Amino acid sequence: MELRLIQPGKPTQNGIIESFNGRVRDECLKEHWFSDIVHAMKTINNWRQYYNECRPHSSLNYQTPTEFAAGWRNRKL
Repeated sequence: MELRLIQPGKPTQNGIIESFNGRVRDECLKEHWFSDIVHAMKTINNWRQYYNECRPHSSLNYQTPTEFAAGWRNRKL
């Protein structure tokens, strides 16, 4: 196994992570003022659950991950 690091100043080498980091920043962190660490953790967790479970994804034909998984399971049966 070989460890490969992204070169400094080359964020395009890992576009998926850079895209996700931008979404977190724009859709969550810039939208809220956090009063303490507990409030920040709850808000970020709620956003993460929404992002991963409720929000329609373009890569899934604009379905939520739950809808996509249910449809996939029905086709496999």
